[in-house]
This record gives sequence, structure tokens and C-alpha cells, in this order.
Amino acid sequence: MSADEHLDPIPDSFILQPPVFHPVVPYVTTIFGGLYAGKMVMLQGVVPLRARRFQVDFQCGCCLHPRPDIAFHFNPRLYTVKPHVICNTLQGGLWQKEVRWPGVALQRGASFLILFLFENEEVKVSVNGQHFLHYRYRLPLSRVDTLGIFGDILVKAVGFLNTNPFLLSSPRLEVPCSRTLPRGLWPGQVIVVRGLVLQEPKDFTLSLRDGATHVPVTLRASFTDRTLAWVSSWGRKKLISAPFLFYPQRFFEVLLLCQEGGLKLALNGQGLGATSLDQKALEQLRELRISGSVHLYCVHY
Repeated sequence: MSADEHLDPIPDSFILQPPVFHPVVPYVTTIFGGLYAGKMVMLQGVVPLRARRFQVDFQCGCCLHPRPDIAFHFNPRLYTVKPHVICNTLQGGLWQKEVRWPGVALQRGASFLILFLFENEEVKVSVNGQHFLHYRYRLPLSRVDTLGIFGDILVKAVGFLNTNPFLLSSPRLEVPCSRTLPRGLWPGQVIVVRGLVLQEPKDFTLSLRDGATHVPVTLRASFTDRTLAWVSSWGRKKLISAPFLFYPQRFFEVLLLCQEGGLKLALNGQGLGATSLDQKALEQLRELRISGSVHLYCVHY
């Protein structure tokens, strides 16, 4: 299977969110719908010739400070005489007792395919089609909602799959959806919007409004001409020069990171630039509104 093409022949009903190709490491993304028994994460890539170690973390959140709990830490170490994998759990900033698995089938300069299969009591890991290890959960699987990849690794593709497509049943939010922002926005705050694009979509709009009902920030996706744009309060459109990452009948995730001077945008784990807005305007925002051709599952800030 070529990671440069797609993840077929996996049936569409088994793909839970768009696959990600050639992400830049370190790479952190939300796992749509979180983890549950029957979900699989597939990682395809190459171990660099001078690789020492890398890690794949299944995290409980994506904040930087304090460091989020890590339910499952998968850490191949290739610099020793006998390469091995360390598995562990981080809770409350403290690592628990590590488990060491020798004989990992990962070689410097070689391609690999790692599959993480999450079951009721443990996660099973296969490397290049062979079962390698199992790790019993120390934190509830339901808390995991973020994947982090770090270290010496070249990632070609990340796929999120379901052994049974009928297991996914998240409650939907009403669309249009409105949420109040009683304190406005401040640097470091992240707005997370997750949903599913309808079969025949027309548009998607996310807007931020201030107390005077002005709309200083609007993000608009048009499925007709496959464009994504920022729209100013006076209607001026600024196209975002990036691939159109919304797909009919596929999950999506919009992240807006508030920073000094504006908002940074990421869609399905891919950074798409920023829009400028001074700190006073950010603090005066009071409403988040979402509308369009989507089923909405999560709005978090």
C-alpha cells in the first residue's frame, strides 16, 4: 500500500476521519470521537538512518501547561545495543512504572507500518503485520482524545479506523449552534469544533461576534467552488491559500488558537495560517456561532 496515494482498499465506512499524509513532526492532532474499544490508529513511515528514538503518545488533552496525562506512551529506543520499546503512563505529571518490550521489528532506514488496536482492557500493537505487544490501560480509555508524535521519525500517513463502523454514535448538537464567550478570548485559548460534513454540502460558517453584535471574525467554507476564506466585518473576503480539506460524509476538526495579534487556524491537523485581530478586540468577543451543511458533535473552548 502506498502512503502517498490513499488508505484504500479500506471501506469508507471504516474511516473515521480524513487520513493525514506527511505531517511535520512533532505532530499533535485531535482524535475525533476519542478512543473506545474497536478503534484503530495506523501509522506508516520510515525510520531515519540516524534515528535514536521516537514516541507515539495517546494523550488526555492537548494543552502545553500543565502537561496532559498520557494514557499510552509508545517509545521505541533504537540507540542501544538491543533496541526495545518502552511503554508507560503519565498521570499528574508523574511517570508510572515502565514496561520494556525487547526485539522491536523497526530498523533504521527501513519503512514500517504500526497498528494500534484499542480493546476493552488493553491496547494491542502490531509492527509490519506481526503482533508485538499489549499494554493494559492504567487510565480510562474514554479520556483519550489526542494523538502526539515526536522524535526521530518520518511519518508518511496516519489513519484512524474502526473495526466496526456501527460503534460510533456521538450525540449531535443543533445547527446553527451558538455559544457564549463570557470572558472573550485570550492568548493560549483554543476553540475546537468537530463535526461531520453532509453528503451534499453547500457551505460552512464559523463566526465570532462582539457584544455590539459586530462580526469581526468569520471563517467561511464554500463547497461549490471549494474555497476557504476569512471574511471581514465589512464583507471583504480573503482567500486562504491551502488545499480544501472538507470532504462530504467525512469528519472534520477546526482549531482556532488565540495568540497575541490574532487567531491561528488549523483544519484536520493542518495549519492554515492566521488572521490579525488586536488583543482588545479579542477580549470583547462574546459569541461563537456555527452554521452550514454539517452535523456538529463538539464545540469546546
